[in-house]
Amino acid sequence: MKTVAIRGSGIAARGCAHILTGAGLRVAIEDVRRPSVPTIMLSDPALSLVRGVFDRPDLFIDHPRVRRRMVAWGGAPVMVRHGAVLTSEDQVQAALSAVADAPVMPADFTIHTASPLPLGDMRIFGERHAVAAKVKLRADACEEEARIEAVADGWLYLVPAEPEMGWLLGVGGSIDRLLGQSALIAPVVDAAAAAAPFLAAPRLHMPLHGADWLTCGTAALGFDPICGDGTAQSVREAILAAAVVTAIAEGGDRAALLSHYQSMLIAAMRRHLLLCAQFYANGGQGDWWRAQHDALVKGHHWCTALLAKMPEPQFLLDGFRLVPRQAAA
Repeated sequence: MKTVAIRGSGIAARGCAHILTGAGLRVAIEDVRRPSVPTIMLSDPALSLVRGVFDRPDLFIDHPRVRRRMVAWGGAPVMVRHGAVLTSEDQVQAALSAVADAPVMPADFTIHTASPLPLGDMRIFGERHAVAAKVKLRADACEEEARIEAVADGWLYLVPAEPEMGWLLGVGGSIDRLLGQSALIAPVVDAAAAAAPFLAAPRLHMPLHGADWLTCGTAALGFDPICGDGTAQSVREAILAAAVVTAIAEGGDRAALLSHYQSMLIAAMRRHLLLCAQFYANGGQGDWWRAQHDALVKGHHWCTALLAKMPEPQFLLDGFRLVPRQAAA
């Protein structure tokens, strides 16, 4: 294997390109774009991960920060300390521009970080969509504060943007309907027109690989935005995908390495579904909440059954490389 093609333009594509180029492989990028996410909140651990992968210790150092969260989730509002930076997908792509060769076809191996994929289908765990709207903030205190609130028909998530403005995410219904049920967020925003709805339920593409390809980033799996870990997960997938491809290029057992990749991503989704199920069990008592919780539990069982049929993981990550589990022990 000498040439790796990467389809996509997001942080997973850029992470794969950066790591593989550093490993001495020739990387060719097909820039496939999708509608960008208007705002991303990177927690301090997620930001540290991104900075480490790209060797950029000053990345986003001048971006606005969130220093606290106000949470109303099945009870009275609670203030918790929080450290995160605010950015956008466009800013991430601009800051992490990829350096790669022009496309060379056919490539020896392809990493798909954008649809369509060569085969398979996306499994979706639940039936919920989200809408985002840019809103005017009525309270100066909200400029360094994120707010999340469970209401009868869904939940709302408010993060600051530029001065006096914020981004409001609504899951489960229209912004207006959810704000009509809100006691924490409605008093501090003036609502505006929302964008078109987008899928917010967790999802996993199966299969995650073929003999000469794998999928990575949001094309492989998507997290519920309730966890706030989607960007970090894409970076972790890029690290693992690049390690798998590097090991194959060095003569490793292709079938075992690709199977390891698939099992690790299924396990990541399984953990995420369990975490989400706990949130949705406590957010509300209505039919919508129960239906989402039940779908998450069913998805957790489905992932468990898949993993039970797969071999035990044979590798461990050591930096950006995979080593046999026995050697690591």
